[in-house]
Amino acid sequence: MKKIILLLFIVFAANASAQELFVKTYGSETAKPVLFLHGGPGYNSVNFESTTAQKLADEGYFVILYDRRGEGRSTDANAKFTFEETFSDINSILTKYKIGKINLMGHSFGGVIATLYAEKFAEKVNAVILVGAPISLQESFTNIIARCRKIYTDKNDSSSLGYMDMLEKMDKSSLEYSSYCFMYAMQNGFYKPKNISPEAQKIYDDLRKSPDFKLATQMTQQGPTGFWKNEKYTALNLSGSIEKLSKKIKVIALYGKDDGLYASAQIEDLSKLIGTDKVFYLENCSHNVFIDQQNEFLRIIKSQI
Repeated sequence: MKKIILLLFIVFAANASAQELFVKTYGSETAKPVLFLHGGPGYNSVNFESTTAQKLADEGYFVILYDRRGEGRSTDANAKFTFEETFSDINSILTKYKIGKINLMGHSFGGVIATLYAEKFAEKVNAVILVGAPISLQESFTNIIARCRKIYTDKNDSSSLGYMDMLEKMDKSSLEYSSYCFMYAMQNGFYKPKNISPEAQKIYDDLRKSPDFKLATQMTQQGPTGFWKNEKYTALNLSGSIEKLSKKIKVIALYGKDDGLYASAQIEDLSKLIGTDKVFYLENCSHNVFIDQQNEFLRIIKSQI
């Protein structure tokens, strides 16, 4: 009897652990599978879920999205915030839906996850789709500071230029340095198109009316802190990994020309790694490529995957 009770407890505990992940699907399970990996760390899948997931499914894909363990709606007080834990969760999702090979769509930090997962489990990946994803965050931080400097110089804003001086003297490997860089990027509108299209504006307006919009604007601190502590993700340079991956599996990339996180030189470097025909650099588009140029985003995915 004790053995039976213990066995039941183990099964219950395993099921409880699985239920901690928020997972949602769209489309037929027999269609081409796409797993969306959200940005952050500390973010969630609401933006993509509320605006694009169903439309991508309508194009003939089985779309899966989830919030990483300990982030968004996947609450877990015992989350480790490691790549290994994340890979294990991805493998569990693939097993649950009986997927042999997946198309990984990584937005922002999700692109880091997609790249590293595919590097370790290439046999389980059909393609990697990088969407506004960093290749080298340190290069992006340098670019953010340079862009901010130009803005403040043009405004003759000596006070803000002084903050840039202070920022450049910080320990570039620290979480504080990356957090300040992202903060200034946000303050200077680097995540928004310079001239948003009427179509994109309507999508954003509809998103704001969504009951999940509040969550879409929130980030938890445990994710960035945990991944930085355990993986030092802000110091990663994925150039070598992506170049090697592109020789084994299909890698495509979609970026917006108004995305202030990346200089055009960074996109050119990526083109050299995976081929110019695999990089799509879109006009009037910033970080949320799947919203800012949704029709073009869907067209590209359908033509490539």
